[in-house]
Amino acid sequence: MNTFGDQFKVQIFGASHAPVIGITISGVPAGIPLDSVDFTEDILRRKSGAKGTTSRIEEDVPQIESGVGKNGDGVYVTNGKPLTITFENNNIHPEDYTPFRNVPRPGHADFTAYIKYSSRKRDFENTDFMGGGFFSGRMTLPLVGAGVVAKKIVDPISIKARLIEVGGISTEDWSKVEELLDSTIKEGDSIGGIIECRCNNMIAGIGEPFFDSLESMLSHAIFTIPGIRGIEFGDGFAASRMKGSEHNDPFIDAKGHTSRNGAGGVNGGISNGNELVFRIAVKPTSSIIKKQSTFDFINKCMTDISVPGRHDTCFALRVPPVVEAMTAITLADLLMKDMLKRPNSI
Repeated sequence: MNTFGDQFKVQIFGASHAPVIGITISGVPAGIPLDSVDFTEDILRRKSGAKGTTSRIEEDVPQIESGVGKNGDGVYVTNGKPLTITFENNNIHPEDYTPFRNVPRPGHADFTAYIKYSSRKRDFENTDFMGGGFFSGRMTLPLVGAGVVAKKIVDPISIKARLIEVGGISTEDWSKVEELLDSTIKEGDSIGGIIECRCNNMIAGIGEPFFDSLESMLSHAIFTIPGIRGIEFGDGFAASRMKGSEHNDPFIDAKGHTSRNGAGGVNGGISNGNELVFRIAVKPTSSIIKKQSTFDFINKCMTDISVPGRHDTCFALRVPPVVEAMTAITLADLLMKDMLKRPNSI
C-alpha cells in the first residue's frame, strides 16, 4: 500500500495534482539535527528544468509539520514523534488529462488504476486520472525528503547513485547523450536509462533472511519508484555467463574484504562489509507526444493518441537521488531491526 518499513516506517500521501503531497516517518530517533536546508541538495538534484526533463516547475519547499523541535541550544532536532513533511503543488494543469477519460495512456497506470479502484458500475469516462495521480513520478519528491532523514541515521554509510547510461549511450560521452536527447525531443518520444548505486562504509550483518534479505528489501524499495524495470547486484545477469571461479569473491583479510565484488556486497541476503553495488533499469517515460495506436474504451474501437502536457523525455535523469533515498530508507529500517535483536552488535 502506501507504507514501507517496520522500525523506520514511511507513509506517503497526496497525488500529482492534489494541493499537497507529503510523507510521515515513524521511528525516527530523537535528537537528530534537522532543518529545512538539509533537504536542499537532494531536492535540487531531483528537480526538473534541465534538458530532457519536464517543464513543470514546482518550488519543492519542504514544510516540516511535526516531529521536530528546538533543543536547549536552540537547534532544531527530531523529537522522536512521527515526522511529517509536506510539499505544495502549485503548478498543476489537470485539464491536460481530459482526453484519457476515453483512452488510457499506453504504458501508464490509467487502466490498471481504474480496474483496481473504480466501481465496476461507474463509467470509464468519469474516472479521474489527474496525471497519474498517486502513480506519478511527482510522488518521488516526498521519498527524497524521507531519504534525507534516513541518510542521517545510517551515517557513516555513504550512498551515491549516478546515471551511467541514457538510451543505450554511456554518460561518459555526454555530448552523444545530449544529441540523443535533442533528437528524441524532436520526435516527441522518450528514452530510459541505467542508474548505478554504490554504498561505502557498509557494516557486515545487515539483512534478515529469508524474506527480509538485504537484496529482497532493496528490490522491494527500488520497485516502488515509478518506471523501474529491473535490478541487478554486483555482476548481476552477467554472472549467469560466468564460471564459479570467475564469479566468486576470494577473501583477502580477516575483516571479510574480498579481491573482487561479484556479489555486490551481499552473501546469503546479508551484507558482507564490502561495497554494496547494484544497478537499476528505468523505462522510457510512458506519456509521449508521438502518435500511438491504442484502444478507445468508450467507443470500443482503435484510435490514435498523442499525450499533451509536461512530461520528462528521460525521467531517469532525475532518479538518482530517489534511488539513494529508497536505499537509505531500507538500510535505516534493517539497521534498526538489527539493533533491536542485537543491541550491542552495531
